Amino acid sequence: MRYAEVKEMYDDPFHLDESSAIQYLRNIFEFHFQNTPYWHAVEKKRGIDLDSIFEGSLEETVEKIFNSGLSIESDELRENWLGFLPRNYKGKLRFYQSSGTTGPRSFCHWDHEYVDLLVFYLRRALDEVYHLDETYNDSHQLRALLHGPYGWYQEEMSELVWSYGGILYFVATETEGLKKILEKEGIQAAMKYLAPLVRYTQRVLERDEINLIRTAVQLLDIFKPFGENLETIMLSGTSTTPEVIKHYQDYFENSVFIPLYGYFAFGDAIGVHRGKNIQYYPNYPFTVILPLVPENGRYRIAKYWERGLTGIIIARPEILIVKIEDELITRVPPIKPFEWDGFANPSREGVSC
Repeated sequence: MRYAEVKEMYDDPFHLDESSAIQYLRNIFEFHFQNTPYWHAVEKKRGIDLDSIFEGSLEETVEKIFNSGLSIESDELRENWLGFLPRNYKGKLRFYQSSGTTGPRSFCHWDHEYVDLLVFYLRRALDEVYHLDETYNDSHQLRALLHGPYGWYQEEMSELVWSYGGILYFVATETEGLKKILEKEGIQAAMKYLAPLVRYTQRVLERDEINLIRTAVQLLDIFKPFGENLETIMLSGTSTTPEVIKHYQDYFENSVFIPLYGYFAFGDAIGVHRGKNIQYYPNYPFTVILPLVPENGRYRIAKYWERGLTGIIIARPEILIVKIEDELITRVPPIKPFEWDGFANPSREGVSC
């Protein structure tokens, strides 16, 4: 399985029929079961019947994937990440780490060609939903300042900004254990930890007319004195809620807020704020995210507007991950331009199902 084959299928990220998506997923599973050490061992031990899994609708297929015991544990990507690399894979591979904000870092590899397809999806979605192509052009340059960890995030966001002809400042910091500091010691301790980031951010804002930022909710106050120039505010993290966006809209009246859901193994999903919900749509079929409800010793896909555990399938030529995260999400229907189900309001609080 190579990206040359994938690109033929992915000429329009918003128009891929369900049967093509199912066939793509089957091809990826077959490839990794044959060529990837971890998945080859799983298939050999359990005798997975792909014919029975990939019968029926996409929803039925996803349910069968999770009910076949294919979900990996978090430690696999912390201790055994090389087992997920296909033998003799030819491509421009780079290993990335998770941010480490909530626990020990995991590792995952990306083929650079995936970055191209991810940015293609992000750019199309941002233009369709938020009309960024009408805001930033030859007569009005995008000037971005981004907060975040090194790795996939830096590469993805750089390519995205450059696609608009923009320039960017990337102000990074060490993020390992940051959430624990925030939870145990509060925002003041976290801000002390982030003092270099705050200092460099303020220097840039005082010298340059930044019109797009990406940051976390907890750092938005830094930008209040410079809000007049900010046209676009991208926010990520589970702290991004409808209530938070509504609160900050009073301070940043000239800004469009764009929620993003970032994950180190697939990048970003585009979010849309609709009433009491923030709905996210990942780059299907490379990433499928649906809520799972445990029921009678099995999992079922949640109904629309029902909450469940976060079921993630990341299926690409270079990597296959099936994982259940300790995070609750709500299943939501498609909204234009997306033609597949999304998820809403991710939260790590109250996980009990």
